[in-house]
Amino acid sequence: MLKTLTIENFALIENVTVEFGAGLNILTGETGAGKSILIEALGAILGNRLGASKIRKGADFLRVKAVFLIENSFPARDIVELTIERKISRTGKNSVAVDGKPITLAQLRKYGAALLDMHDQNKNLELLREKEIYRLIDTAEIYDALKVFAESYGELNSKKRSLAKKLSAREENLQRLEFLRWQAREISAAKLKPDEDVKLDAEIKKLSHAEKIAESVQASAQILNDGDFDVLTALARVSKHLDAVARYDDKLNPARKLLEDAEIALREAYDEIRDYGDGLDFSPERLNELHARADEISRLKKYGASVNEILQRLEKIRVDIASVENFDSDVSELQAEVGELERQTKICAEKLLVLRQASANNLSAKIEREIQRLGMARAQFEIVVEAAEKLSENGGDKADILFCANVGEEKFSLSEIVSGGELSRIALAIKIVLASEQRGDYDRVMVFDEIDTGLGGVTAKTVAECISEISRGWQVLCITHLPQIASMADVHLQISKSEVNGRTLTKVTRLNEAERVNEIARMASGEESVASIENAGEMLASAQRFKLAVLA
Repeated sequence: MLKTLTIENFALIENVTVEFGAGLNILTGETGAGKSILIEALGAILGNRLGASKIRKGADFLRVKAVFLIENSFPARDIVELTIERKISRTGKNSVAVDGKPITLAQLRKYGAALLDMHDQNKNLELLREKEIYRLIDTAEIYDALKVFAESYGELNSKKRSLAKKLSAREENLQRLEFLRWQAREISAAKLKPDEDVKLDAEIKKLSHAEKIAESVQASAQILNDGDFDVLTALARVSKHLDAVARYDDKLNPARKLLEDAEIALREAYDEIRDYGDGLDFSPERLNELHARADEISRLKKYGASVNEILQRLEKIRVDIASVENFDSDVSELQAEVGELERQTKICAEKLLVLRQASANNLSAKIEREIQRLGMARAQFEIVVEAAEKLSENGGDKADILFCANVGEEKFSLSEIVSGGELSRIALAIKIVLASEQRGDYDRVMVFDEIDTGLGGVTAKTVAECISEISRGWQVLCITHLPQIASMADVHLQISKSEVNGRTLTKVTRLNEAERVNEIARMASGEESVASIENAGEMLASAQRFKLAVLA
């Protein structure tokens, strides 16, 4: 519910705060008094486009602030205030805030859509869009079914994209498979062994220096045992001399023991050096073979920096080959999954269709009765939901509104035949039905901007009664020129303008009962005569009786 609307420096309005009440709030006034400014101010709260040209002359900015009373369910069900404020500056520094916290214009539109329902010519035209038709007929049960459909439809599209990607890659996969097989053959032909390159390099290094190694081995053996002054012969002489000393003194026995151990160790070393030398077999042919093998491995190092990495790459290639070779089975599996998902999604779509058709039939009958009540006694109205050729994110159906204003004529799509006046009354009939099914929606505000255009007589009275009925469930703001509608007000606000110090100012006055009589008299006859005042009093009394009957 809209509690107050404060408008500052907006066109003719310098500063005004309008206090609204529950039920039906009627706004009346002479043409040009500023009623449209209030509608534009409400539009600003909805997030409509608003430029600096609307800023009052001499001011640097305009500001619109709306305070709503909304039902809060946590931590307890109570009524709390929600403040939305929008400021437009000549410098371009604009701002939007909810309860003092800055938000974006897109976020404001979400807030506005949840709080205000604007009923004007542009809003009426939205009825011609299929999306709006679904918003009318989709119930909570349908939304649940739509959620299930959307999940299935989303999964179906995902699988279809995967399948299409697989199929488009068929030729590329065949080429890749041949390339992978060629790589595998090239690596496999080399018959590599783990760490082969490390061992190969070591052997090449040894054979490349075989002559120098042989010389060093021979020289080492001669120094130890094969020379004229070899180490082992010298040790034997030292041991012989120490044996002579031992006959007379045993103090050098530890030294003798060390020499014995040294002789044993040196003889072992000599044997190893001799055996190594005997095993040396320098072969130029073998070295050439090793170099050739090293060159072969080097050519394969495009697959890895070492033999072990090349072998790891071979395993990866084999895995890739297996994956590509499974392409056809993957495609078949995806095709089967797509087929099953299509079946499931169609079942969900068929359930949606049945639910929507039932809802559309129910709503069509109610709306048609209200349209006939609003002065089109022979009008026919039908919301038609039919199966569509293709599935979409909205289901597997299509929706349209068929209408005929005259008896005996064929119904056609509303978008093709309806006039502006007819569309306005159809929209009002829809609001009446929706309001009757959503009574007690405390948060919601419905705004009617000159719903009375082109109306008069009995139809005007019926429209007035309909709007009054809507206000039993919603808070309604209605700008009108018709006294029949104004007489139904729970809160009557008069918009007027005056000249103060050479400037035009718009003000909003909440009328008391006596002032209401005078305003309705003026609206009905253009003057406040005795007859017009009596007529106005009767209209107010009649309206009061109707409201009491509705409440009863």
